[in-house]
Amino acid sequence: MKAFICMLGILLLVILLAGKLVLLLIQKGDEDEVPVPTPKPHIPVVQLLTNVWIMEADAEGLMIFRDGQSERYPWGAQAAEETFGTEEAEGGTVVGEGGAAGEGINGSQASDGAAGENGSAGLPDFSVREQVADVELTDGTVTSVEVKQEKINGKILGADEAGIEVEGYGKLPLAADYRGYRLYDSLEMCTADDLRFGYDFTDLCMENGEICAVLMVKEEAMEYIRVLIRASDYSGSFHDAPVVTCDTGFTVVYGSYDDQKQEAHGAGEELEFGYDSSYFETERVRIVPDVLTGKIIFKNCNRSQGTPSYRGQMEFLRTEDGIVAVNEVLLEEYLYSVVPSEMPAKYPFEALKAQAVCARTYAYGHMEHAGYPRYGAHVDDSTSYQVYNNILEQESTTTAVKETYGQLLRTENGGLAGTYYYSTSCGVGSDANVWKTEAAPALTYLRGKSLSRTAFAEALAAASRAEGGGDATNAASQGEDGGFGAEGDGPTADGPENGGSGADAAGQAENDGNTTADIGELLRDEAAFSAFISSVNEDDFESGEGWYRWTYQAEELDKEHMLETLQKRYAANSKLVLTWKDGAYVSETIDSLNDITDIYIEKRGSGGVADELVIEAGSQKIKVISEHNIRYVLNDGRADVVRQDGSRVASANLLPSGFFIIEAGKENGNVIGYTLTGGGFGHGVGMSQNGARAMAASGYSAGEILLYFYENCRIENIYE
Repeated sequence: MKAFICMLGILLLVILLAGKLVLLLIQKGDEDEVPVPTPKPHIPVVQLLTNVWIMEADAEGLMIFRDGQSERYPWGAQAAEETFGTEEAEGGTVVGEGGAAGEGINGSQASDGAAGENGSAGLPDFSVREQVADVELTDGTVTSVEVKQEKINGKILGADEAGIEVEGYGKLPLAADYRGYRLYDSLEMCTADDLRFGYDFTDLCMENGEICAVLMVKEEAMEYIRVLIRASDYSGSFHDAPVVTCDTGFTVVYGSYDDQKQEAHGAGEELEFGYDSSYFETERVRIVPDVLTGKIIFKNCNRSQGTPSYRGQMEFLRTEDGIVAVNEVLLEEYLYSVVPSEMPAKYPFEALKAQAVCARTYAYGHMEHAGYPRYGAHVDDSTSYQVYNNILEQESTTTAVKETYGQLLRTENGGLAGTYYYSTSCGVGSDANVWKTEAAPALTYLRGKSLSRTAFAEALAAASRAEGGGDATNAASQGEDGGFGAEGDGPTADGPENGGSGADAAGQAENDGNTTADIGELLRDEAAFSAFISSVNEDDFESGEGWYRWTYQAEELDKEHMLETLQKRYAANSKLVLTWKDGAYVSETIDSLNDITDIYIEKRGSGGVADELVIEAGSQKIKVISEHNIRYVLNDGRADVVRQDGSRVASANLLPSGFFIIEAGKENGNVIGYTLTGGGFGHGVGMSQNGARAMAASGYSAGEILLYFYENCRIENIYE
C-alpha cells in the first residue's frame, strides 16, 4: 500500500509537470504569432486637371498635353461606373466604367457591351480626341472627361491680362485657369500674348462666359501690320482729340457689333474724335477710305514731313489714358514709309534692298509677337521699333521694297533672324551680348567681325569654294543667287572673321598671307583694341565716314551729374549697376559719390565694345555693365562729339557708340576730366547701314551684304 501511494504521487507529479510544459509551449506559440492589423478603408486619390488638351483617346486610355508635357493615363474601372455610370455630364462627355462612354458630343450613348458613336462595343467615345477638357483622375486612372464644346472664332483686336477683344463679340474675359495651345507645326503651350492680332487664326473655348482655352489653329502668311501711331513729335502714345480727313471719300464705322453704324463722308471733310465724341458708342471707331489707294490725313499729328497721311485704315480706341490710334496697313505698304525713314533714299539701290529685307523681317517678328497686345498693335511708329512715315515715301525705296517683295531673313533652324542694324561701324562689329539678355548667347549669326574690303573678299571666296568653285571676283558680281545669295550659306570658319585689316591694326600676325585670328575675339584685349581704335585703316569700308572715328572730351568731371546718371541706370536695371561691398559686387542703391580717383574699362566685349566700366571713388567702387549704360554714364550732357572730319555734334544723353578707349586726367590723385577716343555710331550689332552703302557702291548685291552681316542665314519669301 505504501509503495502504491508513492507510485501514485510520482504519477501525479509527472502529470502536473507535463501540463505546465504544454501551457508554456502554448504561450510561446502565442508570442511568436504576428498580430493581424485591422483593415483600413481605401481612400481614393482624386485629381482634377482643368483645360488640358486631349491628344489621343483609344481603348487603353487618354494621352493629354498640359504644361508643355504629354502624359498618358488609363481608363478607370469600377470606381468610375459607381460614381458616374453612363450619365451625361454637364457641358461634355463623361467616360464610365470599363471603357464605356457616357453620352457623346453628338448625342450617341454607349454603355457596357453597347456600341458607341465609333461603333465599337465596350469602348469609350473617342470623339474627345483633340479637344479641350477637364479630366478627373482617381488613383491615376481616368474616371471623368468633360469636353469644353463651346468655341468661337473671330478677328483678334486686342488682349491684356483681363481678356481678349474679338471682332463681333467684344471684350471677353479670360478665366483665371485658362490655357493656350499652339496646334500647328509642333504642339506647344502659348498665351494671349502670342495671338496674331488683326487675324482670325485662333479659336477660343468658352465656359460660363469666360475664355477657358486659346487654340492657335493655323499659321498663314500675314499681309497686314497694325501700327500704333504716337502723338505729335512722338511725344507719347495717346492723343487728346485726333482730327482726320481723307483724300478720297471715307466711311466711319462705329457702334456695337449687333448695331454697327456706317457714316459716309466726302474727301477733305474733317472729323474730330475727342474723348466725348458721339462716335464712341463703344470704345473703338474705324475710318475706312472708300478706295484702296485712299490715304487718311492725320491733321493734328506732326512729323518731319509735316502733316502725315496713312495708307490702309485707322482705328481710334478710347482708353482711360486717352485716345490710341492704330493704323492697319499692308506690310509692304508700311515698308514704303519705313525704309526712307530708316535709310536715306539716295543710298545705292542694293543697300536699300538690304534695308528693306531687314525692315520686313523685323516687322514680321513683331506681327508674330505683338509689342502692344493691349491695343492690338504690333509695333509703334517711333525709334522704339522702326520709324514709320516720318519721311515722305520715295521712288527709290518703294522700288526696293517691291523688288524684295515678301523676302524675310531666316536662321539655320528656320526662325526669323534678329535683323538688328545701326548707322556706322568703326571697322568692326559686335555680337548680341551687348544687351545682356538671356536670349543673346543663342544669336550666333550675329558676330563681331571686320568690316573691311579684304575680309569681305575672303568671305566671298570661302563661300564660293563651299558652293563648288568660282573666284571671289565672280562671286562678288553675282546676284542674290550667287556668292552670299538667297540660296547660299554664310561664311565658313575660315571666312571674314579670320581676316581683315582690323587684325593688322591690332598687330596680329599673318599666316601664309592671310590673317587667321577672329578679330572680334582679338579686340577684347585692351592693348589690341587701343591700337585698333587709335588708327585709321583705309581698307575698312567706312574709313571715310565722319563717324568712323570721333573724340569726346569732358574737361571738368561733373560728379553730381554722374551720380544722377548712375542712379537713373540703377533704377532702369539694378543688376547692371553694382557696388563693391565686402569683397564682392552687389546690387544696392547709390546715395552719394565720393571724389573719383580712377575710371577705366575693366572688360570689353566682342569687337572691343566697352562691356564693364569701373568707377573708383575713395572707398567706393562702382561697376557699370553694358555698352548702353556706359555710353549713358560717361556722357556729361555738355561736351560735343568731334568727328574725324572736324565737325562737332551735340550729344545730350548718349555717346555715339561703346567702341572707345578712355584716358582720365588727374590732379592731386582725383579724376578731373577724361577724354574718349572712339569710333562708330550705334550699338554695333547686325548690319552697319553705312557699311552696306559702301558695299553696295563697290558692286556687292543685297543678298551678299545681308548674308555677310547675318551669318549662316537664308532669304525666303513668306508669300511663296
